[in-house]
Amino acid sequence: MKQMKLKKLLLGISLLLAGVSVFSQETSTNKEGSSYKFEKIAHLDATPVLSQGGTGTCWSFSTMSFFESELLRMGKKGYDLSEMYIVYQAYLGKADKYIRTDGNTNFDQGGAFHDIPWVIKRFGIVPTSAFSGLNYGSETHSHSELYAVLDGAVEGVLKARNELPKNQGLSTAWMKAIRGVLDAYLGAVPEKTEDFKFKVDGKEYNPITYRDELGLNMDDYISLTSFSNHPFNQECQLAIADNWVWDNSYNVPLDELWKAAEYALNEGFTFAWGADVSESYFDYRSGLAVVPKDKSTIVVSGRDNKNFSDAGAEKQANCFMEPVEEEVITQESRQKGYDSKLTTDDHGMHAVGLYKDQNGKKYLLVKNSWGTSNPCDGYLYVSEAYFKYKTINIYVHKDGMSKDLKKKLGIE
Repeated sequence: MKQMKLKKLLLGISLLLAGVSVFSQETSTNKEGSSYKFEKIAHLDATPVLSQGGTGTCWSFSTMSFFESELLRMGKKGYDLSEMYIVYQAYLGKADKYIRTDGNTNFDQGGAFHDIPWVIKRFGIVPTSAFSGLNYGSETHSHSELYAVLDGAVEGVLKARNELPKNQGLSTAWMKAIRGVLDAYLGAVPEKTEDFKFKVDGKEYNPITYRDELGLNMDDYISLTSFSNHPFNQECQLAIADNWVWDNSYNVPLDELWKAAEYALNEGFTFAWGADVSESYFDYRSGLAVVPKDKSTIVVSGRDNKNFSDAGAEKQANCFMEPVEEEVITQESRQKGYDSKLTTDDHGMHAVGLYKDQNGKKYLLVKNSWGTSNPCDGYLYVSEAYFKYKTINIYVHKDGMSKDLKKKLGIE
């Protein structure tokens, strides 16, 4: 998933103190002039919408948002977890695996939900107040230069490795060099986590003791997916480049995946959502993602905007202004999109609500990390059809899964 930490200027202080988002209407629409009318079925607490800026770190922003909602669910308010601490530690892990596999894994800005427990189990977590990741003279996140320097460094190490005599190994310095780049751009992180000291409300912590204070058990979180090239109701490894951790997901039939999403939200559990957002019918600027049966209802303005955080450049189309008939998504049509690489691992977001339109069709309410510039203050409505077609996986607490599904998957 390849997608600045910026609080809302007018509401920032009050929202931070409250620890929840203001987007919680009983009924709403996606944009001015739209005939869509959305009625709330379930809407759960979330922290304020942020912007990942010019970075490919949606996977960290979405999962940190999810864990902040988990803390709210547990009755713990006011937490703002550092996305960039996760990014820092994940880069070290990616670099290590990239060199160990002779460049046959992914080294990129992107990541997956599994990266977060991989980091937290090993290196803990810190609040944004202890590590903002902004150490390069900017108030917003921008990682193009950082990634270029890191990529040059790991490629240089790999080149050196290939040119060394067979009886000579790499030096012990190259990982320190990678760490030095990260220290320069994101901020210094001691090699030993117990040496990273910070205070919260007058109490001193390090990343491990802070993790333990939060009470988030990474073993409680489950990834669910649905692809027929793996057996159903078993664990599988998603063959996506950003799954550099090589972790597993539980593979369930498509209807079960949607039911799991509905069940979680109705039971008070949000979830992180990984999906393809490259289609023209995912329109952040309209706050809507649908799969219209008649594609002529999609009219793109023609504006060429290559900035991913502005994806879905201004469009005016009937399917974004009034409900239209959608495609019926089946396991087969979903798989075809995945097999043909039309459905790819683009973006991580955070599902916080379940709504229905005036025709009874259901939608997820999804919190994004592209700021608050769209008509829904940074959120968007995602139809059931879009979810079924374009979801890569969801990441949810196991208590947010039905007893029947857990039994079927052998989850205690």
